[in-house]
Amino acid sequence: MKRAQAVLMLADNHPMSLIGQITGFGRSQAFNRRKIYEDKGLPGIQAKPRKAKRLLSKRQRRELAETLKAKTPADLGFEQDYWTTGLLGCYIDKQYKVQCKSKTSYYLIFKDSKFTFHKPGRIYQRHDEQAVREWKTANKDRVKQALGQTDTAVLTAGEMHLSNQTTVQKIWLPSGSYPKIEVAGKRQSRSIYGFLNIKTGQETAFKTNWQNMYVAAEVLGKLRAVYPTGKILLVWDKAPWHKGCKAQDFIKQDGNIEVIEFPGAAPEENPQEHVWKAGRSQTTHNQFITDIDQAKDSFINYLNATTFDYDFLGLKSEARKTGVRV
Repeated sequence: MKRAQAVLMLADNHPMSLIGQITGFGRSQAFNRRKIYEDKGLPGIQAKPRKAKRLLSKRQRRELAETLKAKTPADLGFEQDYWTTGLLGCYIDKQYKVQCKSKTSYYLIFKDSKFTFHKPGRIYQRHDEQAVREWKTANKDRVKQALGQTDTAVLTAGEMHLSNQTTVQKIWLPSGSYPKIEVAGKRQSRSIYGFLNIKTGQETAFKTNWQNMYVAAEVLGKLRAVYPTGKILLVWDKAPWHKGCKAQDFIKQDGNIEVIEFPGAAPEENPQEHVWKAGRSQTTHNQFITDIDQAKDSFINYLNATTFDYDFLGLKSEARKTGVRV
């Protein structure tokens, strides 16, 4: 601004005493600025942008990146096993006596260190990864064979409770908006049985009030009506009502249902669990449920009208490989 002011005042023939008083320039400085402006125009007298001062030196940033990759917070005296922005800030303050003003600086440090943001998954205490690998090896060929048989439906199955308790998920809103969703005071729930056809992605869901061997046998009868002919390769978990005599009697009497049980404490292996999650996201999250039965019907209608293309054991049907919707 002072450089431009000096150029303008010289053009208006103001005395140097006044120019010096306003801009702080001496005579030679003022005339030098005017010459640069005449040669280069406005860019010649514009101030060059200053680079933001880095709180950490290049060596320190490189050292920090190596530490993040090689060590966990627990290795450095903290009680946590995974890095967060808060822990990173504490470590930088402790190690380099530097405090960043915002989390953005820590995000950039993680990015420079080739870190990505993840929400931790949950794993059951009884989960046995070795048993899961062995289960996959033992059953993959059978499932692959069944997927190639035109007269066999490969179904992964599961049950869930649909509750009127409000569940929430993140949403985008204008700045300054703070929504609130009403929560039911009295808890109600209903059960749903779901079967996902791995070949076609078609879901078949049934509403029930309970989960027991009697209901399981009744639902299997309804499932057989959906698939009246051919074989069914049914993959479900080890729930007690699946092993109950009523459900087992139906399977034996049918004679054309083969059962594979999922390994214990490994719901992530069941595509049906992902179907439940997708259904909740579309129909019940951020909703105040006033009528549990109406909510159940809406949930089931969405499931039965939607195709869910989840792979199973890393396998796809030939139709889905070619992009053909069955």
